Amino acid sequence: MVLLTRALQPVPARPGDLLPRLAAALDGSGPALLPYPAGPAAAGIVAAMQPAVPLERDDVALVVPTSGSTGEPKGALLTATALRHSARATLERLGGPGQWLLALPVTHIAGLQVLVRSLLSGIEPALLDLDRGFSVEGFAEATRQLDATGPRYTALVPTQLRRLIDAGTDLTSYDAILVGGAALDFTAPPTVVRTYGMSETCGRCVYYGRPLDGVDARIEPDGRISLGGPVVFAGYRLRPDLTAEALVDGRHITQDLGRWADQRLEVLGRADDVIVTGGVNVPAALVERVLAGHPRVRAVAVVGVPDDEWGQRVVAVVHARGPVTVEELRAFAADRLEDAALPRTCVAVDELPMLASGKPDKEAVRNLVAADRLR
Repeated sequence: MVLLTRALQPVPARPGDLLPRLAAALDGSGPALLPYPAGPAAAGIVAAMQPAVPLERDDVALVVPTSGSTGEPKGALLTATALRHSARATLERLGGPGQWLLALPVTHIAGLQVLVRSLLSGIEPALLDLDRGFSVEGFAEATRQLDATGPRYTALVPTQLRRLIDAGTDLTSYDAILVGGAALDFTAPPTVVRTYGMSETCGRCVYYGRPLDGVDARIEPDGRISLGGPVVFAGYRLRPDLTAEALVDGRHITQDLGRWADQRLEVLGRADDVIVTGGVNVPAALVERVLAGHPRVRAVAVVGVPDDEWGQRVVAVVHARGPVTVEELRAFAADRLEDAALPRTCVAVDELPMLASGKPDKEAVRNLVAADRLR
């Protein structure tokens, strides 16, 4: 019998306080950590993770709350070995240690990994005050406070990057800006590194379509992406049922559809975000990426709505620079999408509703479409 003794300690997600505790969690001198956010959601998250119950494994350093696409609270069990491998592989891919600006909340793995990489580098990170939300001015000021010597890094979600670019913020001092969470629908500086990954892989583990060292990415027979290697999580906290679905033979079976293009992994979108129209499966994210290239489209989300003839109708919800018609969008995308994937309706909005992760809030987008159809 193996006696499990590792304690799980809920801690407020305050970067300055979390950094020394994270160091102790990684080297085993302190308990595993459960970072929780401020606000009313905290009590529910902590209760769901049951910190009084012993951890499933003594090598777990972090339990990272994640809701995935269902909204159901889950806790990804991340070992110290997996976290360190992810951090080291990222630093090697970027060209070596440097100073990081933490501009993301440490309730999510992307923000936590900024701290892990900083600990492994032995370089104190700069911390952007996010108590009142992200601001362009605050980011610019924090950037000016970074060490003038050595590489500079940061990690952002697409919404933050767009705001910085729209404001004309000088980003040239950064050697790399990691961006994940959604496909970019705008032109980004050359130092932006587009990434893919999730809490279950200790954060982003595919950079510009190429897996980090030690990471094995595959496309399963059903089209879903699976990820293997030392970065993969150890299961979900107290949920063996969910673990059995998501962790098969040591591989994380994601809910993302993908394909290989020019030996690079291309993420087509969520398996549960496929529009079935006229009997054809259309990944919404693929349509979004193509339509985002239209010169007047600032941001776009694509959803399916019930249709008597087609089963589902492909609808593009567009934040544009001036008027854009559905005929223009169809003509623009005709040589890159099959006919079934071309939008049949276009709904114009002043701003797309977004999640904190930087992804479009698809439920809110569907509500906008429903409201537009009732007008």
